[in-house]
Amino acid sequence: MLLKLVPQDTNIPFVNFKNIAYVLSVLMIFTSFGLYFTKGLNFGIDFKGGFLIEAHMDNPADLSHIRGLTGDLGLGDVSIQTFGAENQILIRIEEHDSLSLNEVVDLVQSTLESGVDDNVVFQRTESVGSVVSGELIQSGIMSVGLAIGAVLFYIWIRFEWQFGLGAVIALVHDIILTIGMFALTQLEFNLSIIAAILTIVGYSLNDTVVVYDRIRENLFKFRKKEMPDLINLSLNETLARTVMTSVTTLIALASLYFLGGEAIRGFTAAMIWGIFVGTYSSIFIASPVLLWFELRREEEEVTKDGKEVIPEQFR
Repeated sequence: MLLKLVPQDTNIPFVNFKNIAYVLSVLMIFTSFGLYFTKGLNFGIDFKGGFLIEAHMDNPADLSHIRGLTGDLGLGDVSIQTFGAENQILIRIEEHDSLSLNEVVDLVQSTLESGVDDNVVFQRTESVGSVVSGELIQSGIMSVGLAIGAVLFYIWIRFEWQFGLGAVIALVHDIILTIGMFALTQLEFNLSIIAAILTIVGYSLNDTVVVYDRIRENLFKFRKKEMPDLINLSLNETLARTVMTSVTTLIALASLYFLGGEAIRGFTAAMIWGIFVGTYSSIFIASPVLLWFELRREEEEVTKDGKEVIPEQFR
């Protein structure tokens, strides 16, 4: 292998650090709740309601210049991004009680026509009301809840109930810490962040399932090994894969964060944080927590003609 981030034969006693990890996670979870209830989330227009303006220009749009122009209008939260092509822009403006959609459009249009040296054509304007925003919040919460429920069902069927609960505990842990990060940084929380959270759920689940699959295999291979030692062995055997996957994913996300522009910065920030907490939880939370539920290997030997036979699921 040309690139090796982790030595081949590691023997790190991960389970020995479980109490430290539990205390750290509980502190971070309570801190996340505290930040959420004190500072709250910086909800974007998708959740607060507001106005959407779609415009077309002859030349590629200078987003930084346009943001400077609209930022001086006193309209509050204004989000500007390109979509489809570099000369098409989408402007999102938070809802105002004193201004109607037509008044906001007229104000933005006159500002861009006088401040941008280009032909600006407004193609679509619409208002996102507070009722629709509330429905989006409910839909976002429901989608995350359904994802966690599907994970519990899948792991329960594929493995045993202990694995299902362990995976769900790790996923809830990751989601709470991600929300806490957004409450701390006050990055805009919009629909793309819900998509990021669902992606984090998938990433964390994939990492956890790899470890769980190795634990299940080792439950049969090492019948005399103590459960903490068996979990340590499984984590060390999958450590190289876990680290390599996390590092390569982080490299791609870092490129998107610094080069992808303002439109996807919140999404990539959530993903970067999610990779860290997802990797941490799969090693220090999802696996050691199996000891809580007294995971045991099957006591009955599977035999045929007096010889032990490997069950089908372990082949």
